[in-house]
Amino acid sequence: MVILSLTAGMRSGPKMLTYAEMNNLDGTVPGEMAKAFKEKVEELSGGSLIIDIQANGVLGSEDQLIDNLLGGGNITDFTRITASALTQYGCDKAALLGIPYTFVDDEHFYRFAESELAQEILLEPREIGLPIRGLCYAQEGFRNFFFKKEIKGLDDLKNLKLRVSSDPVMTGMVDDLGAYATPVAFTELYSALSSGVVDGAEQPIPNYLSNAFPEVAPNLLLDGHTLGVMQIVMAEYSWEKLSEEEQGWVEEGAKYASRVAREKVDELIDDTMAQLREKNVNIVEVEDKTPWVEACRPVIEEYTSGNRELYQRIVDMKQGG
Repeated sequence: MVILSLTAGMRSGPKMLTYAEMNNLDGTVPGEMAKAFKEKVEELSGGSLIIDIQANGVLGSEDQLIDNLLGGGNITDFTRITASALTQYGCDKAALLGIPYTFVDDEHFYRFAESELAQEILLEPREIGLPIRGLCYAQEGFRNFFFKKEIKGLDDLKNLKLRVSSDPVMTGMVDDLGAYATPVAFTELYSALSSGVVDGAEQPIPNYLSNAFPEVAPNLLLDGHTLGVMQIVMAEYSWEKLSEEEQGWVEEGAKYASRVAREKVDELIDDTMAQLREKNVNIVEVEDKTPWVEACRPVIEEYTSGNRELYQRIVDMKQGG
């Protein structure tokens, strides 16, 4: 049987769609979500759609993959991104999902994810004319800082070089905390920590372990500054090459992947924390987040100023409102 590549523009026969992931497939929530998406789409399609997962950042960084999708998807058809990554492309509503200290717990996020507002934000790229389609939301746990040297609190972050992606909200947050935001591609982060290019970084807990970051940055600070909200996105160019039935399979696969991520996240975090303690990683709890929230007030105000009402609706969902 000949498998035809969708990214190559072929239109008949079994089709292969490429799915890019920056993390490992095993031991991470994004990895489990990717595998679940592949499983469900291939099951529903009876093998007429095949999902080729390219993991560990082999197809490029998050920014490179988004740029490729926006340019027509000749490298990949899908990728999993940080939900607020589209901020730099004009998605101001998406920026609200990466605002520091917005979501107070998992249930707060799930109330949002199941709301009409979530769908509104998911559709934002298409509404502003970007050729990219959001398929689903999920979360991979709260993001925390980790460092080469021991850090006991907020004051110790002053003048440290902390790795950030190109997300302007994350960059602003690190600057507000008194550190230097230093852009580094995720695939280069291990070597950047090892060589001292950066003093620390931040990731959800499972990603911290699965990418071997404790080897070069064995100090974990549980500040939980943002929830790792993520989404699967697809190039509109690739979507339009699918039949209506095939599009339905893709949408159902994305919903299934989101459900699997929800089932896996707590289990993976608990297992990861146990392993980190066995490895004698220095773990510091942040008992009072009030000073952290106040330090981040400038970036919070800046990136919610144009959508105050929408942001307040998200915040109010912590009480089920």
